[in-house]
Amino acid sequence: MAEIARLNGSSGWIDLDFVERERTPRQLMELGIRLHLSGLSLSNTVRELEKFGVQRSRKAVHDWIHKCDLQPATDASPNHVTLNEMVIRIDNQQYWLYAAVAPNSNELLHIRLFSTTTTALTELFLQELTEKHDVENAVFLVDGAKHLQTALRRSGLRFRFEKHGNRNAAERVFREIKRRTSSFSNCFSHAQPSTAESWL
Repeated sequence: MAEIARLNGSSGWIDLDFVERERTPRQLMELGIRLHLSGLSLSNTVRELEKFGVQRSRKAVHDWIHKCDLQPATDASPNHVTLNEMVIRIDNQQYWLYAAVAPNSNELLHIRLFSTTTTALTELFLQELTEKHDVENAVFLVDGAKHLQTALRRSGLRFRFEKHGNRNAAERVFREIKRRTSSFSNCFSHAQPSTAESWL
């Protein structure tokens, strides 16, 4: 069952028996769990809880979800993440599409469009990725792009240059993304990059 489907109706499916100290009211813990499972990043979930006067770290919210055993197990904490960027065209302009893929499942973990490619934008992409997924202990598989390696180093994330192995599986995902954006480029005619990003 998709996690989003579990957000409707009663919250009885959220088991908070792991709670030893009641530092956070149970209803707000449930709200935090629901918000994150519905797609809100850990940082944004923390900000929403702050509106109720609850000061908790991203790690605390992350721990709630893992202790409840609600995080999808497939790639909640992938061992490897393949990181890549590719150029696509939107309305006759060139954009860089950043993507992170879990090579074991070929699941797209995060995707983002930028009008240029820089180390700073790569760091922003990595920050967004780490807010959505528990990848701090993953090994990032990268190609020879120096700015990707520099951004990973600055972000304190481990990486390895790899051309084959796990990276091969993810490369098929990247090729398919490129093929589809090329095939459906007419969908992007006069579209804003944000519209194209949502479509992707």
